[in-house]
Amino acid sequence: MFHPWKKQKLMFMGSLNMLRLLFLATVLGITAANDIKALYWLEQPLFPPSAINTSLFTHVYYAFLAPNNATYQLHLSNTTAAALATFTATFPPTVAALISIGGATTNATLFAAIASNAAARATFINSTIAVARAFGFHGVDLDWEFPRTASQMSDMGKLFAEWRAAISAEAAATGRKPLLLTAAVYFAVDYFVSETTSLRYPVGSMNDNLDWVNVMSYDLKGPWSNRTGPPAGLFDPKSNGSVGFGLRSWIQGGVSPNKVVMGLPLYGRTWQLRDPNVHGIGAPVVGPGPGLDGAMALFQVLEFNNQTGASIVYDKETASVYSYSGSYWVGYDDSVTVAVKVGFAQALSLRGYFFWAAGLDTDDWKISTQALNSWMFCINANGGVN
Repeated sequence: MFHPWKKQKLMFMGSLNMLRLLFLATVLGITAANDIKALYWLEQPLFPPSAINTSLFTHVYYAFLAPNNATYQLHLSNTTAAALATFTATFPPTVAALISIGGATTNATLFAAIASNAAARATFINSTIAVARAFGFHGVDLDWEFPRTASQMSDMGKLFAEWRAAISAEAAATGRKPLLLTAAVYFAVDYFVSETTSLRYPVGSMNDNLDWVNVMSYDLKGPWSNRTGPPAGLFDPKSNGSVGFGLRSWIQGGVSPNKVVMGLPLYGRTWQLRDPNVHGIGAPVVGPGPGLDGAMALFQVLEFNNQTGASIVYDKETASVYSYSGSYWVGYDDSVTVAVKVGFAQALSLRGYFFWAAGLDTDDWKISTQALNSWMFCINANGGVN
């Protein structure tokens, strides 16, 4: 039987093919040598680092470590130290391992305190370098969510500059290759403190001192709002809350495209509809749907679709996909929307992409594989090399 949603998917894919041809026509001089295909691995026992398909990634992040709130040095228990050693021993030479420091659950005021004081910055920086070297990591990543004042943004810029100087000095003194220095950042160059106030990231320091920034291009919509919406929609005709707007804002704000890496979510956001008969984007809701706090791993989303016979809808305006069954609504990325986003990223000459997070893809790494294939397809079509 030919379902209406299949017809809609074909129409959507036809439009996306036209978009993709446009993207390919505008991508010039791309090579694969320094491209980023990264993955964050959140410390947990259910999906060990050894389960990661390393053929799909160039960099893997250990998430997360946090500084001690008194000493400002990275806090390592014996268990964590053992986990770090296991982590770096897992990967082949083709994959670089980095430590990510912070995360959404780390107190943002702790980073503010560290970044505002020269002695604290030095202590913190030296600790990160020492830990990275002791356990064989290739770099360090800061995930400060988020600086909330202009002075904190300025202090972040100082932190990056001193961090880079310390990394360079350590490499010169030891004769080793300098550690990588990256940061996970808000979806847009301006952090929206409120509906009327925003703060710009220290783009000058980031350009000068970071190897790249991982733009968290997801969680733009979620069950915390009173209407459905694509959590990581490429476009949004009604607001600036889209992946495309955010990525362009970083470039327009002054960060080199070659230092911008696009984030891709391996999970969906869920809602419970107020009226099951009203199920489009922007439909009223009563709260989160199935999953943990309205979130489901991608493999769970696909199971939900199969088990419930959910209707699947591809929305051309937002370049997103969602499904609904009964009173439940799920927004997520699939192989089609990921391919479109990869084409968009290459049209902007971005450095690459990263996924949050390991263990959420399907058993056969469907979405991660699609991203890699799409990235390399665009490069090869324009004379690049794998």
